[in-house]
Amino acid sequence: MTAMHKRLRGPERRASILHEAAGLFADKGFHGISIDDIASAVGVSPAALYRYFPSKEALYEAVLDALACTREDYIDTVLAGESDFAAVLRSLVRVFARGMAEQPDLLKMELHSLLDGHSAAEVFFEHRWKTLTDYIEFSLTELQREERVGPLDARLSALMFQGMVREVLIVKCLPAHDRFAEQPLEALVDGLVDLFLRAVGYADQ
Repeated sequence: MTAMHKRLRGPERRASILHEAAGLFADKGFHGISIDDIASAVGVSPAALYRYFPSKEALYEAVLDALACTREDYIDTVLAGESDFAAVLRSLVRVFARGMAEQPDLLKMELHSLLDGHSAAEVFFEHRWKTLTDYIEFSLTELQREERVGPLDARLSALMFQGMVREVLIVKCLPAHDRFAEQPLEALVDGLVDLFLRAVGYADQ
């Protein structure tokens, strides 16, 4: 154990464990790493790690909680500025995509969670997308009543758009070689929003 690790205080040690665990969970998923792996990465014994987190499950949930604290308040985007569906949607997706791009480990953990079947992760990531998809579903339902979009299933359309945004984030943020290096993320997001608005037959007032 190095002198640096010995000098760490309780809160610093806990933060160090969370940081290292987040990277490992992102790379290998919940089932792909052990407490020994995390302890080794932090430079402590498994017994010392258990003093901070009673189980790998508790550590995983603490990592999710720590990441949740960095979540942008998307509601502010809805309440501030434009009220038009297209403008709000564009702002929402820009904020969401920027936040995910700044935390690629979070995107990796989401993809692993789809395979791991970890209940806490499923709830976390469902909630993370919820503001965006709920806004789309509610707005499309209202726009149908006003005959400003074509006939559609609002819930399915919101899910389809979520998948499109996730795919752009995967392609843009995760590969070592960016196939869209000439296009900034915001430009891709704007193109996606334009495509979606055309697909639902959105008519501006």
